[in-house]
Amino acid sequence: MFRFLTRRVLGAIVILFLITAVTYFLFFVLPSDPAQLACGKNCSNKDLVSAIHHRMGLDQPVYQQYFDYIRGIFFGRNMPDGQNCAAPCFGFSFANDQPIWPLISDRYPTTFSLAVGGSAAFLVIGVGLGMLSAWQQGKTFDRVASSISLLGNSVQIYFIGPLAIALFADNLGWLDHGHDPTWTSDPIGSLNGLVLPCLVMSVIFWSNYSRQTRSLMVEQMAEDHIRTARAKGMGSKYVFYRYALRGAAASIITIFGIDLGSVFGGAIITEATFGLHGLGNLAVNAVFSLDLPLEMAVMIFSASAIVIFNIVVDAAYALIDPRIRLA
Repeated sequence: MFRFLTRRVLGAIVILFLITAVTYFLFFVLPSDPAQLACGKNCSNKDLVSAIHHRMGLDQPVYQQYFDYIRGIFFGRNMPDGQNCAAPCFGFSFANDQPIWPLISDRYPTTFSLAVGGSAAFLVIGVGLGMLSAWQQGKTFDRVASSISLLGNSVQIYFIGPLAIALFADNLGWLDHGHDPTWTSDPIGSLNGLVLPCLVMSVIFWSNYSRQTRSLMVEQMAEDHIRTARAKGMGSKYVFYRYALRGAAASIITIFGIDLGSVFGGAIITEATFGLHGLGNLAVNAVFSLDLPLEMAVMIFSASAIVIFNIVVDAAYALIDPRIRLA
């Protein structure tokens, strides 16, 4: 297991290196002049643009710029204009000339809370519903659950979000409208404020996982080892949960690993629907203000989080199926 995880971590380091290199090239090399963007759309003062060029270190060779950027993330750096940027240093925002990391650290708890809460919701609901449908294969419950899953997979967050707010928050008063979490000062209030956004975000995912789980469980129940277990006199429920579920779990974890990027995308749409202030909101504002350092930092941070979560998923996959460790 240690060797397996070591290989995955080393592979992740290479992937993150490539992500940062490509991202830096796209954001700071391809644009005509980042210093002009930092100065403003209508800035025509060439001396000011030249000064910004030097302050950002853009008068250095590209490889030196990239090396300084990566070094700053891990160890901090002194900017060419003399400003100190503590690690992790992603540079300074074009919009307000403030260090970028405090902006990200203030916003990522909202996005991560949505991603984790939504994932927990759609895995519990989707896998549970799929298992019940497989157990009741061909019966009324199975047909109704399949229809509900198909309907859920056809709607979008920005459509069901306002409806859920109007029904469960405004009319019935069962749930909170949704607000940014403050886990350290108000954990219960933060939890209440995320229940409705997480449930709404989970709908399109649990609909898919319900159908996937049902298909995988039905397929597993037709395998030879399942028939052998039944022939040995094992109970149907024991065989279903002990053998069929374990066989399907590996595929479900694999699908979840593939869907991690979509989970973060769903969290960003959910933020916009419920007026939350997470990384998605920060990224959108950065795009509208042409804040290249902030856009790049959010992209690198999000990509790093997805890579790390994939390592966790791979570890869980290896625990369920030991054959994976030898791959």
